[in-house]
Amino acid sequence: MAFVPIYILILGFTIVIDYFAGIYIENAKGKRRKLYLIFSLVANIGVLAIFKYYNFLNHNFSFLMHGFGLTNPFPYLAILLPIGLSFHTFQAMSYTIEVYRGNQKAERHFGIYSLYVMFYPQLVAGPIERPQNLLHQFRENFNFDYDRVTSGLRLMAWGLFKKVVIADRLARLTDGPFNDPHHYNSLSLILATIFFSFQIFCDFSGYSDMAIGSARIMGYKLMTNFDKPYYSKSIHEFWKRWHISLSTWFKDYLYISLGGNRVTIPRWYLNLFIVFLVSGLWHGANWTFIIWGSIHGFYLVFALITAKYRDYLNKLFYINKFQFISVISTFILVAFAWIFFRANNVSTAIYISTHIIKGIPEIISKVLHHQSVYQPLESSGRGNIILPFLLIILMESVHYIQGTKNISDLFLSFPALVRWIVYYGVVLTIIFMGVFENRQFIYFQF
Repeated sequence: MAFVPIYILILGFTIVIDYFAGIYIENAKGKRRKLYLIFSLVANIGVLAIFKYYNFLNHNFSFLMHGFGLTNPFPYLAILLPIGLSFHTFQAMSYTIEVYRGNQKAERHFGIYSLYVMFYPQLVAGPIERPQNLLHQFRENFNFDYDRVTSGLRLMAWGLFKKVVIADRLARLTDGPFNDPHHYNSLSLILATIFFSFQIFCDFSGYSDMAIGSARIMGYKLMTNFDKPYYSKSIHEFWKRWHISLSTWFKDYLYISLGGNRVTIPRWYLNLFIVFLVSGLWHGANWTFIIWGSIHGFYLVFALITAKYRDYLNKLFYINKFQFISVISTFILVAFAWIFFRANNVSTAIYISTHIIKGIPEIISKVLHHQSVYQPLESSGRGNIILPFLLIILMESVHYIQGTKNISDLFLSFPALVRWIVYYGVVLTIIFMGVFENRQFIYFQF
C-alpha cells in the first residue's frame, strides 16, 4: 500500500470473502459447504496467482508459443508483488479449511477475524498460524508480566543478532559468488554455499524470533518455526525442524488431501514429490525454486526407496553409531539444494553446482603443492571469513546447549549482574558489529 495505495483493496477483498465464507460454511449442509469452501480457496489462490505467477506463466507460455512460430496474445502486467502475500494467503486458507473440517467455529467478530490474518508480528513472513492457536487469544486479556516481557525482548534481541550480525554479514560473502560465479574458484563456491545455508537460516529464523518475541511481549503465543534444523540426521527430520509452520501446513492441507501414505506405494511417492514441487513454487515464480523443491522431493522419495539398503550398510559399517556422519551428510544435501534456491537463474545454479565438484581435484592438488587456494569472496577485499565462522560456531554452540538444557532457565539462574552484562554485550555487539545496509529479509519476497 505504501507504493500503490489501492493495493489495500486486495487485502480487504480476501478478508471479506473469507469472513463470510467461514460463516456460510458453518451454517450450510451437504454440498453447499464444499461449494463455499471452493469459492473461498479460488478467491485466495486467484489473487496469489495473478500477482505472483501471472507474468511467470505468461513468460513460459510465450516461450512455448514461440517454439510453434506463434505470438502470445496475452500482455504482461506491470504489477508489484504485495509483501508477504503467500503467508497471508496460506493463513487465510487454513481458517476456511479448518471451519469446513469442523475443527474451528466460524469467527463472527469481523475485527477479530481481520486481526487473525493481519496480526502484525507475523503478517509478512510467518509463522503461518492456525485459527485454533491464535483466534481465541484475541479474546483474552493480558496483564503486564515482567518475566514474559523480558523473555520476549531476549528472543527479539537474539533474532536481531542473527539477522544483522550474522545473516547480513554472510550476505556480503555470498552475493559475489552467486551473482557472478565465473570469477570464483571451486573453494570460493563451496564456502559461499555453506555461508548461504547459514545466512538464510539466520535471516529467516531471526525474523521468526522477532515475530514470536514481539507477540510474547503483548501476551500472545505463536508457534515455533525453527528447531535447530542443521542438527537433523535426515531430510525427513530436516523438514520437521525447518519452517515448521509451512511444512505442517502442506502436510495438513495438501499431503493428507492427496491421500498421504494411505495409498499405493507409487502414489505415496508421487504425493510426496507433488508436495515439495508445490512448496518450491510457493517460494517464488522462478524455475530455480521449482527445481529446489523437486530436489527435496527426490531426496525424500529416494530415502524411502533405499531405506532397507541404507539400514543394512549403516549396521554393517556401524555408521549409525556415529550420528555426526548423518548430520554432516544431511547438511551437504540441504546446502546443495540451497544453490538452486539462491541462484538468480537455472544456468547459474547449474554452473555453481557442477564447478564445485569439478574443482575439487584442483583444490587438492594445490594443497598438496602448498599453493594458496583461498580467494576473497568480496571484490572489495573485505571478505574476512574468520569472523563469520566464529559467529556461526557461537550460534551453533547456543543451539547445542538448547538441545541439552532449557537455555532460558539456565540463563535466569545466573546472578542479575551476569544477566545484565550479557544484555549489554548483545546490544553493543548488534550496534558495533551489525551490518546495516538496508537489506530486506529474504522471505519478504515470498
